[in-house]
Amino acid sequence: MATPMMLIRPGNPGFLDLEWGRPIDEWQGGRRVEMPEGIHRHPVVFVAYPVGVYAIKELPQRAARHEYEMLRMLADRTTRTARPAGLVERRWLDPDTEGSGAVITRYVEHAFPYRELVTGGGFGGRRNQMLDAFAGLLVELHLAGCYWGDCSLSNVLYRYDAASIAAVMVDAETARLHSTLSSGQREEDLAIMEYNVAGGMADVAAEQGLDLDRSDLALGEDISTRYRSLWDELTTDLIIGPDESFRIAERVARLNDLGFEVDDVTLQPRGDGSDRVGLSVAVGGRTYNSHRLRELTGIDAAEGQAKQILADLSYHEHKFGGVSATGKAVATMKWRATVFEPLIAQIRERHPEADPLQAYADFLNYRYVLAVAAGHDIDNDEAFTAWEAAGYPGYDPS
Repeated sequence: MATPMMLIRPGNPGFLDLEWGRPIDEWQGGRRVEMPEGIHRHPVVFVAYPVGVYAIKELPQRAARHEYEMLRMLADRTTRTARPAGLVERRWLDPDTEGSGAVITRYVEHAFPYRELVTGGGFGGRRNQMLDAFAGLLVELHLAGCYWGDCSLSNVLYRYDAASIAAVMVDAETARLHSTLSSGQREEDLAIMEYNVAGGMADVAAEQGLDLDRSDLALGEDISTRYRSLWDELTTDLIIGPDESFRIAERVARLNDLGFEVDDVTLQPRGDGSDRVGLSVAVGGRTYNSHRLRELTGIDAAEGQAKQILADLSYHEHKFGGVSATGKAVATMKWRATVFEPLIAQIRERHPEADPLQAYADFLNYRYVLAVAAGHDIDNDEAFTAWEAAGYPGYDPS
């Protein structure tokens, strides 16, 4: 069997046991598995290893090298892209042929394509969540200096993230990285997105036998509107006076509440003879709460899930006596050992295929609803029994 040239990132399998002498769409059995996926312009298959599932996409060598490098560099700038695992080159083939190269990425766990959200030609009760997720993804990529060039519904996967949805870029064939993007580059990316998204929704309408006027053709424009609103909130500078230092903390707190890290705060003299200064903020990724949760507990969660789990931790800290620094550390350990881990174990036992952290967030929401209705706190055992009896409901998208 022919052996290709392979670049493998640390922490991943060697992939040498795969049938590289044949096109991937001819692979049978073995490690190949079926996973939820979108529409692809190139062949894609999924393979399972003990450490996880991987997506393998065939394309010409130059395109494969480009996409691998884009994903590798993006992995250092944002958490909103598929993680590259390897690059494969079948150097016995013409480098311009479709199967001469391949990119291997980690499959995005518990993710699904946009068609799983579509109902009646549109996005129904999940529409606002989907719009915010798509707009937020574009904002984060643009903040990272990424010009996408071919943003479409099929190039994104989604995950439930507590009460919201998170979007992940899974196709970087046309992406380009810069230190920063100009307004023109960002607007061009949005225009391409609007065109592609309208085409995707027209395809959905045609598949469902609906008239075009019943399809969600304005979806891309709605995404652009939300994108611009979020971009302005993150990047607009403020002018503050010498007695308004409190506005610095307010600005940082607002960005953290949106989930964004703040890298630097710059105070720049106005140069107009006044004592007022310009306040600008360098915004990082949308990982503020996920970083906090990881630092406090070692738990890796999506941003929305992390925010809700941190609220649960804070709630239990008062019960466990977390007042001093030492008391807080002890309370955190007690919470993980006596609350979080037992509940996660119960969730995994009953729903082994589900995202346990999303289910935990669903449970916390259900417990809160019960407590509001009862007018007092509900303990976890009582809340879990009621949640189980109700069929483990998740968030109501309305």
